[in-house]
Amino acid sequence: MNAIFFAIVVIAFAVTGVREIMWTAPAPAAGKADPLSPMAELAKSMVDQAGASVTLAIGLIGVMTLFLGLMKVAEAGGLLVIIARTIRPLMTRLFPDVPGDHPAMGAMILNFSANVLGLGNAATPFGIRAMQELAKINPHPGTASNAMVLFLAINTSSITLLPTGVIALRAAAGSADPATIVPTTLFATIVSTTVAIFAAKLYQRFSALPAAPVLPVHAPITREDPAFADADPAQDKADLPPISAADAGAAYPFWVSVLVLGFIVALVPITIFWGRTISPWIIPGLMVALLGFGWARRVPVYEVFVDGAKEGFNVAVRIIPYLVAILVAIAMLRASGTLEMFVRAVSPVTAMFGLPAEALPMALLRPLSGSGAYGLLASVINDPKIGPDSYAGLLVSTLQGSTETTFYVLAVYFGAVQIRRIRHALAAGLTADVAGIAAAVIICLLLFGA
Repeated sequence: MNAIFFAIVVIAFAVTGVREIMWTAPAPAAGKADPLSPMAELAKSMVDQAGASVTLAIGLIGVMTLFLGLMKVAEAGGLLVIIARTIRPLMTRLFPDVPGDHPAMGAMILNFSANVLGLGNAATPFGIRAMQELAKINPHPGTASNAMVLFLAINTSSITLLPTGVIALRAAAGSADPATIVPTTLFATIVSTTVAIFAAKLYQRFSALPAAPVLPVHAPITREDPAFADADPAQDKADLPPISAADAGAAYPFWVSVLVLGFIVALVPITIFWGRTISPWIIPGLMVALLGFGWARRVPVYEVFVDGAKEGFNVAVRIIPYLVAILVAIAMLRASGTLEMFVRAVSPVTAMFGLPAEALPMALLRPLSGSGAYGLLASVINDPKIGPDSYAGLLVSTLQGSTETTFYVLAVYFGAVQIRRIRHALAAGLTADVAGIAAAVIICLLLFGA
């Protein structure tokens, strides 16, 4: 992200500099202020956008506290453990090299469960712990095992059924129906995760393991390590939770897992055909369902909700520097005219495939930087010319909710156990990214049109 951020600023400055040299001030019009030169316009847009970024973050506080408060109630009621026990029979078949009762299995299940619920701040610590446990049964230290690669591929495919962060951002941007991206996100994430699994299984045939161990395993990295330099603001909890026997409790029967999986798959056609009818019910229904679940599990829903809401406030405040950095850089790109030239050049080609040029930067940036993509999403849906409910706004929202920061995940998770040879992990992750982007375009075209 350092190189991307610096490149955007330098390109915007260079293009503006050329325009400034070639600029001729027009004759002043009666009753109107003198037009600004390109460089003065650039400076003004930078200052204006910095202030607007803080305003945007303040607007996010309310919706972030609402969603994280609800998630805290669900977590306290044991929803995470229920999901974990439901998918355990499927996990033992996906990861035949990992014993069903090994701590690695429990950590992976909890990681996936947290991702499904949109609890990114809980998913990362569980993911790192899973890699550490997988390293203990890896016969080739320093080289990614098949189980490690598959685990990472599924993570990079973003198995998110409820993109709470994106819904919150859309609500703050004034969307008439913030949750309308739930069906598109569900479709895209199912496609990308399915492709990730098949890609990892297929590519491992062409990526042989070494005959003997090649490198020792070193101590896990800490949050101060450079690998965490581009961490998403919603994923900055460093403490690794213990994997207890209760967390990795007995699995439900296999038929329960199949039934739940079938229900999730059945949601795809339901949301495609009745998505617009269902979407207004999602946010109110979600609040009633999660609070009702907590109440039924004898959770003090008010106290726990407030507890989680405090975390939402902190998250909203912590993202201010990320928003200021990327939104100011993008504002520079726009004020310089660079973005307009880029859109004009590529829109004839991308429009033929349902990917408007306004959404192309998101598709390219999402695998590289979570914070950068988050800022870009905010920039697009808060642009008065685009808006959160336009086709481009809905597409970038779906891309954010159904894809993951591939390079960040690989760097952090493999770095935690000093994996030097990642084998086919990057190829599988990028394959899932491409599938997710294609699926997002297809479903948004089908539901919303270009």
